[in-house]
Amino acid sequence: MSLASRLKSGETIYSGWSHITDAFAMEALSRTALDAVLFDMQHGPHDTASVAALTGIFRSAHKHALVRIPVGRFDMASRALDFGVEGVVAPMINSVEDARLFAAAMKYPPLGERSWGQMRGRPGSYGAGGSGGYLRDVNESTLSFAMIETRAAYAALDDILAVDGIDGVFVGPSDFSIAWSNGQEVDAASEAIIEPLTHIAAKTKAAGKLCGIYAATPALAKRFAGLGYTFLPLAVDTAYMTLGVQNILDALKD
Repeated sequence: MSLASRLKSGETIYSGWSHITDAFAMEALSRTALDAVLFDMQHGPHDTASVAALTGIFRSAHKHALVRIPVGRFDMASRALDFGVEGVVAPMINSVEDARLFAAAMKYPPLGERSWGQMRGRPGSYGAGGSGGYLRDVNESTLSFAMIETRAAYAALDDILAVDGIDGVFVGPSDFSIAWSNGQEVDAASEAIIEPLTHIAAKTKAAGKLCGIYAATPALAKRFAGLGYTFLPLAVDTAYMTLGVQNILDALKD
């Protein structure tokens, strides 16, 4: 079942968040109970080469792969879809125009202007044919998440959600906390942002679209799920290593 089908059915999806570009590390991550992985091209070292190389690992493990592209690099959204990812998170979508540009790169006509290419993102890939069904279904089966991180994005939420080709929103709680506090703090767990986060989830669900949010800790993941968020990337793969080592060392001391 596709990521889109699972999320649209109401399932909560827990995803990894990846900064590590090593194939062995990603093979290990693909064998965990996580449903998906998100490759971070904005703040992490992932690039088109690593996304192209590593997406296949998760597809082979019957897991879902997504990317977060750099700010404004909507061309990378189309390339990532060609590589086989099922969803793209676009940062700093602050206006309806930003949302339209993002949707245009993500969707084939009539919803958008995505260019056709021969790659692994479709059945019959690498030029082997059999692409009619993919073209018919792909606009529904690939997901475009517009990030809500600023006061401008929050104010434009209804208009962003109304854009055809935007499948949902994704909150960056750290950046949102900076914006909401007018630069006074960065705190993804701040009580001050709970009300607007609740509002975002409610508005998104009312529009019939999907809502995700980054959760740095299990406690935050539980809290955000309680607000109605159903796509929840957890911490980051570098933290999985450091926390795992620390847990082993702590166990030795018991």
